[in-house]
Amino acid sequence: MPNEEKSALEIWKAALDNITPQVEVKSRRVGGATFQVPTEIRPDRKESISMKNLIIFSRKRGGKTMSDKLSAEIVDAFNNQGGAFKRKEDMHRMAEANRAFAHFRF
Repeated sequence: MPNEEKSALEIWKAALDNITPQVEVKSRRVGGATFQVPTEIRPDRKESISMKNLIIFSRKRGGKTMSDKLSAEIVDAFNNQGGAFKRKEDMHRMAEANRAFAHFRF
């Protein structure tokens, strides 16, 4: 990135931290009704989800080569923008909306 004093590795780590979700919702069937139960995510799954989202939204981008698309998505993630960041925000919003069903978790 121009005019940036951080190294590429620091930008990559910050971008990955910005798109890493903390909670997700899982479907849980209780007494004939299906509830979206918010659960915390294991650290290794957090990492795989964030990288998967980064790759998925990079592929959906317009651009010439995959390296251009991936670098643009990483820069967007660093700036708290882009599809992968929006996916994280949507996951957190869904978990917050279904917080009342957290007692079904076990």
